[in-house]
Amino acid sequence: MPTPEDGDAERPAYYAARPGGWRDWWTLLHPPYTAWHLSYVVIGAALAPRVQTSRLIASVLAFFLAVGLAAHALDELRGRPLRTRIPAPALVAVVVVGLAGALALGVAGVYRVGWTLIPFMVAGPVLVIAYNAELYSGAMHTDFGFAAAWGAFPVLTGYVAQAGSLAVAPVLAAGGAFALSSAQRRLSTPARNIRRRAVRVEGSITYGDGRIEPITADGLLRPLELALRASSWAIVLLAAAMAVARLT
Repeated sequence: MPTPEDGDAERPAYYAARPGGWRDWWTLLHPPYTAWHLSYVVIGAALAPRVQTSRLIASVLAFFLAVGLAAHALDELRGRPLRTRIPAPALVAVVVVGLAGALALGVAGVYRVGWTLIPFMVAGPVLVIAYNAELYSGAMHTDFGFAAAWGAFPVLTGYVAQAGSLAVAPVLAAGGAFALSSAQRRLSTPARNIRRRAVRVEGSITYGDGRIEPITADGLLRPLELALRASSWAIVLLAAAMAVARLT
C-alpha cells in the first residue's frame, strides 16, 4: 500500500537534505523559496527610475535576514516541520540576529532614503512574527497573508528603497507577485501536507480505455513540485535579467 514514505516522498520538502550537521541549515533556508521571494525585492528595485547598487544589496540582505533566516527559524521552532536537529537556542538566536540585522539595515535605509521607508521597516518584522508565530489565532497565517507578506510586500519595499516613494508600476508588479505567491501557496500546501502529515495514500484512477493507474504519494507530489521548481527558477532568472539590464 503506497505511503508518503515511498521513495522521494519521505523528505519534509523536495529540497531538504539528509538530517544532521550543515545539511540542516541548508534545509532551514528553504533555498528555492528564499531565492524566489528575494527576487521580488530585485524586481521592485529594478522598476525604479534610478537603481543604486548599494541600496539593492542592502534591501536583499535585509529580506534574507528577515525571511531566509528569522522567519524560517521561527517556523522550525513551532513543531519542527523540517525535522532538523538544530538546537532550539540556536534557532532563537537566528531569529533575534536576523530580525535585529534587518532592522539595523532598515534604520540605515531610512537615513539614506527618507521617512517613507519607515512603514516598510516596521511592517517587515511585524509580518515575520505575526505570520510565522501564528499570532492572533493565525489570522495572518493564511493564503492571503502569505501572498501579501512574501509576494507584494517585497516588491513594494524594493521599489521604495530605491525611489523613496511609490508609483503605479510597482503597485502593478506587487499585484503580480501577490498572484504568483498565491499560486505558490496553492501548490506547496498540498505537497507539504502529503510529505509531513499524510500516513497513507491509496486509490487508483480508471481511464476510459480500461487502464488503471495507482495513486501514490510520489505521483501526487511530482506535478506539484515540478511546477514549484520551474516557477522558482523562472522568477529568479527574471529578476536577474532585470537587474543586469538596469545595472549594466
